Amino acid sequence: MSTLNTSLPSILSSIKQEIDPEESQKFRDSIVSSIYSCAESIAGKVAHHEVMRRSEFDQKIDNIVTSRLLGIPIMLSLLGIILWLTITGANYPSQMLSYGLFWIEGQLTLLFMMISAPDWLHGILVLGMYRSLAWVISVMLPPMAIFFPLFTLLEDLGYLPRVAFNLDRFFKKACAHGKQALTMCMGFGCNAAGVISCRIIESPRERLIAILTNNFVPCNGRFPTLITLGMLFLGGSVAAGYNTLAATAAVVCLILLGIGITFLISWLLSKTVLKGMPSFFTLELPPYRKPQIGRILVRSILDRTIFVLMRAVVVAAPAGAITWLLANIYIGDLSIIAYLADWLDPFGHLLGMDGIILVAFLLGLPANEIVLPIMIMSYLSAGAMLEIDSLHTLRGLLVNNGWTWLTALSTMLFSLLHYPCGTTILTIYKETKSIKWTVFSVLMPLAVAVIVTLIVAQTAFLLNLV
Repeated sequence: MSTLNTSLPSILSSIKQEIDPEESQKFRDSIVSSIYSCAESIAGKVAHHEVMRRSEFDQKIDNIVTSRLLGIPIMLSLLGIILWLTITGANYPSQMLSYGLFWIEGQLTLLFMMISAPDWLHGILVLGMYRSLAWVISVMLPPMAIFFPLFTLLEDLGYLPRVAFNLDRFFKKACAHGKQALTMCMGFGCNAAGVISCRIIESPRERLIAILTNNFVPCNGRFPTLITLGMLFLGGSVAAGYNTLAATAAVVCLILLGIGITFLISWLLSKTVLKGMPSFFTLELPPYRKPQIGRILVRSILDRTIFVLMRAVVVAAPAGAITWLLANIYIGDLSIIAYLADWLDPFGHLLGMDGIILVAFLLGLPANEIVLPIMIMSYLSAGAMLEIDSLHTLRGLLVNNGWTWLTALSTMLFSLLHYPCGTTILTIYKETKSIKWTVFSVLMPLAVAVIVTLIVAQTAFLLNLV
């Protein structure tokens, strides 16, 4: 008996080594299918119920929205509609909010003049901290106030589990968890919220993969940069009235690229530093239900929009102060920002950009919303973050500073793929409790962004496209 007990572990180990991983996965799927078939058979013998018309109706809808032919196109269409509504709907509220907040800035400036406050104090507090906060609030709040309710509406309707069902086979091929589709969708609103939502994944390995790759879908902090550049360099090339549609199409294409890179990096991680097979993902599709508008508004506005906005505000205020100091402290005839831009300029040109763009991304680490204002400030050699109201004026400024279609494309790609914002980095550390994985979450997407932009730029230069 003791001999049998001693040899049993070795026997099991040898059997495990002989089993092909793919065959093992098929075997596990077969077990799960058998369990559900047996349960269905038992339920059919002991329970009887009338088929509800609503269940038949739900099944008919599921046959369409979860089909291999129409499931993905319907999902992309809904995503495009949500983005289009967000882009068009947030435009005017954002302008009004910006006008009101910058009017308050004028009043604060008058107050500082009345009390004869020193210029440096006014610069740090008003032109630095307050203006940065005004930018973050005016840019982030309207899109989030539209995107999150629309996203929560789909969630309340019961559609998001169908999204997970449609994407499950892709994540399984990437050796990731099907629930990562849901966490990825949350990342469209805010990557920090997407990282927090990874808690729904039971497997620690697959949860970590979802956390590390959530950054590859653009949050609403990166949407303004993507949309603006799309409007300037793509929307400007189409007929009037189709600018928004063109910008939406450009953003959707970038989102698809981000999703594709999410699959690729998830697969690479699962084959290298986070080896393993995907765990079971048995998804029971809930019935469609009538959305509760009041509940949707409370969840989306209070629990998501305000929560994310407050976390962004906390990191944006110090960033604004630091940016003002770097723009107003001079070494000789150049500010510190100008020195940094000159130092990074050769590397920036290799990526199809310039040093100022890289400095803007570097200083925009706390909040992606301030990347474009920092860029404008640097090109104008101003001492504070500025806004140019006219897209035509902004395009002229960028073109006069050497921008081409390649510059815009490289900037959009780098904005899509680069490291997460300060809020998301802090959230990753809180979720992983690991400095190692937090640092990896910054360096890995940065490497991906550099590689992708380098390939695109050098290919364009090699083919003489610019």
